[in-house]
Amino acid sequence: MRTIQLGTSSLEVPVIAVGCMRINSLEKAEAERFVQTSLEAGANFFDHADIYGGGACEEIFADAIHMNDDIREKIILQSKCGIRKGSFDFSKEHILNSVDGILKRLNTDYLDILLLHRPDALVEPEEVAEAFDKLESAGKVRHFGVSNQKPMQIELLRKYVKQPIVANQLQLSITNANMISNGVNVNMENESAIDRDGSILDYCRLNDITVQPWSPFQYGFFKGVFLDNEEFPELNAKIDEIAKKYDVSNTTIAIAWLLRHPARMQPVTGTMNVERLLDCVKASDIQLTREEWYEIYRAAGNILP
Repeated sequence: MRTIQLGTSSLEVPVIAVGCMRINSLEKAEAERFVQTSLEAGANFFDHADIYGGGACEEIFADAIHMNDDIREKIILQSKCGIRKGSFDFSKEHILNSVDGILKRLNTDYLDILLLHRPDALVEPEEVAEAFDKLESAGKVRHFGVSNQKPMQIELLRKYVKQPIVANQLQLSITNANMISNGVNVNMENESAIDRDGSILDYCRLNDITVQPWSPFQYGFFKGVFLDNEEFPELNAKIDEIAKKYDVSNTTIAIAWLLRHPARMQPVTGTMNVERLLDCVKASDIQLTREEWYEIYRAAGNILP
């Protein structure tokens, strides 16, 4: 598995992150097979959140991987906190309590990365800084990042937080590519020119923050996957054509499209299907041409000025 440096950290991570949001849908034996297959494929970066399955996903993962000191040294664990029922909470107390719960459920002493999950309108960055300092000094969290945040929100944190923001997890796929499209359609009067995120992609590149695309196969906000979807005939025809050329699946090409971008992204998978996960991993070895990348981009309905 090809690796990249995560942000400005010392971590070398696989270019594919294994999302564990749905691991609670698996039986015990299935979950064991899933995590074992991930490890064998070199996909040892596992993404969690305290809200996934109400915390059950972290417990199921720890049980499935048979967490112990030896296993812990071989994997990279990332989790997220900040979403509560009906609200968001980046208070010092909530962050600290959340991490303690995460560590207990994952049966580990530390997280490699903690992300703040969705922006909290009532955030007091001084409290976030205090929480991060305490977690770092206690050895509970080694690196920090955010999820779904735009440049000025990150800048506000950085005014107070001394730890580098190493990652920003953002929704991005071939069909949800506004953060790319608004940079292509500069100074145009079409829909694609609307900047909805404050040029977050360029900001992350300028500040060495790794973008982690979530829902890389989804269109809309969890409307469904675009692969093999009759609503996207032109896109699927083009993806299938290119997949045939490389002798891989359409899943592989969809991930390879993200990896071809020079931002050096780390897509987060969501599948619990072992074969599909392996197809995602194969994207690490595919380098789409510039022409193929743009052909897929246009086939999804994205326009060039």
